[in-house]
Amino acid sequence: MAVNLSKNGAALSAAYNEVVNEKSNTNWALFTYEGNSNDIRLAEKGDGGLEELVEELNSGKIMYAFCRVEDPNSGLPKYVLINWTGEGVKDARKGLCANHVSSMANFLKGAHVTVNARAEEDVEPEVIMQKVAKASGANYSFHKETSSRYQDSGPQGPVGSVYQKTNAMSEIRKTNKDNFWAQAEKEEERRRQEERRRADEERQHLEKERKDREVKEAVQRDKRDKERAVQIEEQKKYQQQQEAESKEKEKQRWEQQDQMESAQKKAGRPGESVEKANEAASLISQRTTNPRDMFKQRERGMTSDSNVPSAAPPSPQPEEEPVASPTVQEPKNEDPPQVEENNYEVPAEETQDRGICARALYDYEAADDTEISFDPDEIITGIEMIDEGWWRGYGPNGHFGMFPANYVELV
Repeated sequence: MAVNLSKNGAALSAAYNEVVNEKSNTNWALFTYEGNSNDIRLAEKGDGGLEELVEELNSGKIMYAFCRVEDPNSGLPKYVLINWTGEGVKDARKGLCANHVSSMANFLKGAHVTVNARAEEDVEPEVIMQKVAKASGANYSFHKETSSRYQDSGPQGPVGSVYQKTNAMSEIRKTNKDNFWAQAEKEEERRRQEERRRADEERQHLEKERKDREVKEAVQRDKRDKERAVQIEEQKKYQQQQEAESKEKEKQRWEQQDQMESAQKKAGRPGESVEKANEAASLISQRTTNPRDMFKQRERGMTSDSNVPSAAPPSPQPEEEPVASPTVQEPKNEDPPQVEENNYEVPAEETQDRGICARALYDYEAADDTEISFDPDEIITGIEMIDEGWWRGYGPNGHFGMFPANYVELV
């Protein structure tokens, strides 16, 4: 990507104009990039010449310096452009910024000497001034021309020597610069170690807090689990106790019910039997004629008729079939008696052979030989409905006699 000189263009142009203006004290300006972008900014400027400029160069950056110097031969102002690429710059950044050199040269125009430097040896003031002297094209000052006839030319040719001029100030600055960067590196290393130590302490502190929190949560979780287990166990015991009590009550209720049913079965429901007996007695007492007397009169009449000879056989008279008496109405307030069903059923053929049959609802005890006795659910056969309240039939023991009609039901 191309270098961007427009973002900070005003500051860049002002610094450049100060350097090229001979009346200005500023004789150098240093430019660099903003971070890792391609935007150029003004890094520093000053009036201390090359010596001051060299001190501001950073080995970890790419920088562009523009400096005004005095030509040692002619005394005229000369301009030097330094393209500085530090040794600590990454190769990828170097390759990206290599195309920016020509753009910076066009912006910082008017340079008599261009120096591409990567190390401190490349930007020594003496080396740069030698390049400026060579670039001037003359080794004399045209301001002071004198005739060679009046001067001693001295020895012709240079004197061979290995002596080099020593610049104490440059050496001191170079030493101080080396010490400065070494000290900076040490401080940076100490800072990194301190950051690592703090990070380790923070990590250990967080790890300890996490472990303590996990232990505390585990203890609380175990406590909750134990409490819940105790509650569940107590609930189970309570449910078992309730179930046992419920079963015991149910058992007692069933036993009481069985006892009541067996007692009612043995007693034959004496309360209802007494009521029915009283009802039957009241019905009998309301009759003007006694059924027993009526039966005896019928038997005597049949006997007398059989003893008297008849001249001619009587014409057969159709016998009236006994009509079933209507059921006696019970009081409305009383519930109808609950009759236990008996699995015993009389076959149809057997019922036809035995005539009209009925099943006993209650137990009945015969008062004399003219009546029959029976228990509940027993079958009475050969029934003759001679009266509304009293019938005759064969009891379970085969004895023929009367019985109350409301004590049985037809089958």
